[in-house]
Amino acid sequence: MWHSHTRHAGNLNRWLAKTMWTYFGSKTNVVNFYPAPKHGKIIEPFAGSARYALKYFDRDVLLVDKYEVIVRMWQWLQKCSEGDIQKLPHKFEPGQSLDDFNFDCDEAKWLLGFLVGFGMERPRKTASVKRMMVRPNHVNYSLNRIAKNLFKIRHWKIVHGSYSDIENQEATWFIDPPYQVGGHAYIESNKNIDFPALGSWCMERKGQVIVCENTQADWMNFIPITTHKGVRGMQKEAVWCNSPISYQLELLRQPTQREPDVCNVTVGAGIGE
Repeated sequence: MWHSHTRHAGNLNRWLAKTMWTYFGSKTNVVNFYPAPKHGKIIEPFAGSARYALKYFDRDVLLVDKYEVIVRMWQWLQKCSEGDIQKLPHKFEPGQSLDDFNFDCDEAKWLLGFLVGFGMERPRKTASVKRMMVRPNHVNYSLNRIAKNLFKIRHWKIVHGSYSDIENQEATWFIDPPYQVGGHAYIESNKNIDFPALGSWCMERKGQVIVCENTQADWMNFIPITTHKGVRGMQKEAVWCNSPISYQLELLRQPTQREPDVCNVTVGAGIGE
């Protein structure tokens, strides 16, 4: 089922092209390389910042993550109004502590903790000196973006739990676990993942399956899709899909797709690329 909402927000394409907050391992730079969903439901078992679900936000979406901070932030954002976001602190000095401000809840402080850092695996307690000096308007810009995007996530289901708890069902499964090589930095890291078992689980899913990794992984037959600059250097992204490999290769021959440039968006009626 796709959800029907109409949203008017001048120059809305500015908001459609971004994630909610920067997070270690986010797919913001590479999301356009993955196939569009074939099903009306998207499941992200390692949700993080849920970049794929945000791109196709009109579908039924199930986010699952073992990191409680991430889950509680998503659930809190679902309940927030634009005013709730706009009343948060919009400006931080380099090195400034978040303890200098009063927050109504932990979730608000955690969100700002991600915004004052860059691509972190957990919320920071102080504003990044480099981030604030290079982009002093970053927090203000990010909060405005988040406020304008809240409508996308109202209908989502967000659960604290493990990938193995999710019922097998027909859906588009976007599976982006902590990487076998490099995924040690997460709070819920690769140290607790049985990768051969995860590979079998991925292949058993019903519907469309998209599994993310880098080219150093050996627990599935991944194919490279692109190289990009991540927070910790150059990263060679790879993917496994249960759709034909030839379809994936065709994606690589096409120019990177932009998300729709629109001012009035009617969600539903096949908005996905």
